[in-house]
Amino acid sequence: MAANASGPLKGVKIVELGGVGPVPYCCMLLSDLGADIIRIDRPVGYDGGAPVEPRFNLLNRGRRSAALDLKKEGAAEAVLKLVGGADVLVEGFRPGVAEKLGLGPDDCLAANPALVYGRMTGWGQDGPLAHAPGHDINYVSLTGVLHSVGTAQGPPVIPLNLAGDFGGGSLYLALGVVSALLESRLSGKGQVIDAAMVDGSASLMTLFYGLHAAGYWSDERGTNRLDSGAPWYNVYETKDGRWLSVGSNEARFWRNTLSLLGLDEDAVPGQHDRSRWTELHAAFAAVFRTRTRDEWCALAEGQDVCFAPVLSLSEAPGHPHLRARGTFVDIDGVVQPAPAPRFSRTPGAVQSAPAGPGEHTEEVLADWGFTAGELEGLRAAGVIG
Repeated sequence: MAANASGPLKGVKIVELGGVGPVPYCCMLLSDLGADIIRIDRPVGYDGGAPVEPRFNLLNRGRRSAALDLKKEGAAEAVLKLVGGADVLVEGFRPGVAEKLGLGPDDCLAANPALVYGRMTGWGQDGPLAHAPGHDINYVSLTGVLHSVGTAQGPPVIPLNLAGDFGGGSLYLALGVVSALLESRLSGKGQVIDAAMVDGSASLMTLFYGLHAAGYWSDERGTNRLDSGAPWYNVYETKDGRWLSVGSNEARFWRNTLSLLGLDEDAVPGQHDRSRWTELHAAFAAVFRTRTRDEWCALAEGQDVCFAPVLSLSEAPGHPHLRARGTFVDIDGVVQPAPAPRFSRTPGAVQSAPAGPGEHTEEVLADWGFTAGELEGLRAAGVIG
């Protein structure tokens, strides 16, 4: 697999201790950018958290899987042998679990002093909640994210698990891994990355904490310019029960949107007259209900307005713009997002379809330097099946 890799991380070797959510997505991103990753999965009955057959578990794409029972004698030593030839190890256990397995930072850095050791948790490696259970919804609750998403007088709206698991977790861990790799190439020394979803999701809110401190952003959701409060930055239902999004922040886009809707600027409330936003929203809503979504899209085509249809998961891959850019790809009959971002000289690529747990155990261990005798010893000890 590594020989066919494409991307700026080609040649980087990573050991991923298999888990769910943020760690697999982080490693998927690194694989899409060319890294050679071996995923260590549990040996029996473990599907990576997705209740689907492996080919649909897209977070596992691009990596080979070796199934090892990490609780068996000799398993830690096997992983440490892999670590000795790796650039990075990534794990998502609760604090202290990797140490109990003999695979904590001290163990791994002793085996490879230049190793980048990435740790992903919800609450972080320390603090009062470090050992508490939790999920994305809990982490974004604590940082102000969940409180801020939703309409006025409505409940907080759950933003899928994008802001905690993936935005605040996976992306910050991936940034940490790449940053630590750059530093390691200069210093020759490894280090530990403590990536916590509470830290990352808080970081994502930096703009809004600044605006709130300045008195510009209300702590009451659904009353601000980017949270559904502003009628010119909102979604509207169309005649056929579908939806459109409008983002007319700037004055010229505001005027062009009024022209698109056939509204006289002098006859409607001013763009920034918050006291009349409810009135303006109703006026916009009434006009948008007069045409279907596709009729509005045809009318807006070529006009200088910030405007887009709200597409479903089934519709998005077929949009002409996304087709032209190749934003989605088909791998083994499964349509999925393509690697991002894009590179002019070393483009990334999906290295392979998702592997089932343990699909490549002996193959990948042999590729990473295990002898036939060592593999037989691991089989005899029950570390591998």
